[in-house]
Amino acid sequence: MSDETTTYGPRRTDAGGRTAVPGPADASRAGRPASAGGRRGGWPAVAAVALGSLALVLSELLPVGALPAVAADLGVSTGTAGLLVVVPGLAAAAAAPVLTVASRRFDRRPVLWTLAALTVVADGVCALAPNLAAVLAGRLLLGLALGGFWAVGAAAAGRLVPPAAVHRASSLVTAGISVGTVASLPLAALAARTGSAGSAGGAGWRVAFAAAGVLGLLALGAQLRFLPRLPAGSVAGVRALLDVPRRPAARAGLLATCLVFLGHFAAYTYIAPYLQRNAHLGAGAVAGLLLAYGVAGIAGNFLAGLTLALTVPGTVCGAAAALAAVAGALPLCAGSPVLVAVLVTVWGAAFGAVPLSLQTALAGAVPEAPESALAVFVTAVQLSLAAGSLLGGLVADGPGIPAAMAAGAALAGSAAVAAAVLLRARRVRGSAV
Repeated sequence: MSDETTTYGPRRTDAGGRTAVPGPADASRAGRPASAGGRRGGWPAVAAVALGSLALVLSELLPVGALPAVAADLGVSTGTAGLLVVVPGLAAAAAAPVLTVASRRFDRRPVLWTLAALTVVADGVCALAPNLAAVLAGRLLLGLALGGFWAVGAAAAGRLVPPAAVHRASSLVTAGISVGTVASLPLAALAARTGSAGSAGGAGWRVAFAAAGVLGLLALGAQLRFLPRLPAGSVAGVRALLDVPRRPAARAGLLATCLVFLGHFAAYTYIAPYLQRNAHLGAGAVAGLLLAYGVAGIAGNFLAGLTLALTVPGTVCGAAAALAAVAGALPLCAGSPVLVAVLVTVWGAAFGAVPLSLQTALAGAVPEAPESALAVFVTAVQLSLAAGSLLGGLVADGPGIPAAMAAGAALAGSAAVAAAVLLRARRVRGSAV
């Protein structure tokens, strides 16, 4: 079995004379594991990795809808229970580069197995934890799994399929973000209803974590069954991580990443209060719109898998511009439920395209070390997510929620400009996508 490197393959020119640049996981295909086309590998293996991404995102977002129940059961304030959201994000930001370097010489298959197992253990600890400290320990473990997976797993997916299917494979894995977002809301609501009914001493939220752990166990089983050997190939050390922001295209991509996630979470964190207080929608309508947002996000993710084959910076720029337009228009359309519904749905589709398109842009900017680029990308995402939520909260408590929407729009619009810089940098290099 030949050793596969993580460097990108040669450029390909289509019938129209356009140059195709490989995607985030479009490693050299000459060294693809021989088993990838046989009993293991291929789309079943991609689906197994995607199931792992779903379990991770679902586990990460569960506390958002269950913080009051968690706080009541553990005897802490709601603000203190909010640490369940903050801890895994910060842990993932730190873990992504560290685990990328620490695992750089290991076959990716056991690395993915370990991350899936860590997800199961983390959810199990949260489900059985007797106090807040134990729950936070479980959330810390989940953060380590998150950081490692998005740095390693996203890059591994494209090594399981032919070169022409790389973007589709990556979009299937990142679809876990959208599906996990959609599924976490009703699962958290079910946990809240269980708790309010007095089941398990008001600790229905533990059942939600147990369910997420079962999903993680299924992902681990599928990966044990279908993943082929994925040799680490080229070694990415600390120097490779530090080299990422030195590339002009990578700097533009990282800037776009920070701005778009800052803008999105400054506004989206407070979308439910906006819909209730400013748009005057009922609880049922709000739940329906958030569900539509999530479904649109799934569609946007797969649409990005198609458009990335044509233009990577263009996809990033379009998604960021759409986010900016929606966040800026929502405060002006609060009196029209129809317009609000349309804008929220468009928002979901636009943000659904963001993770895949940005990670593709970053990996393409550092083609000889895509995992290093993705590690830096994960750190930027998690830090921007936390900072964006904090910024939105400060603005919402001051000028108000519409002002938070406007701030998000300004940041997302700046991300579109950064994407345009990325496009220009690629053209200067002679690698127009």
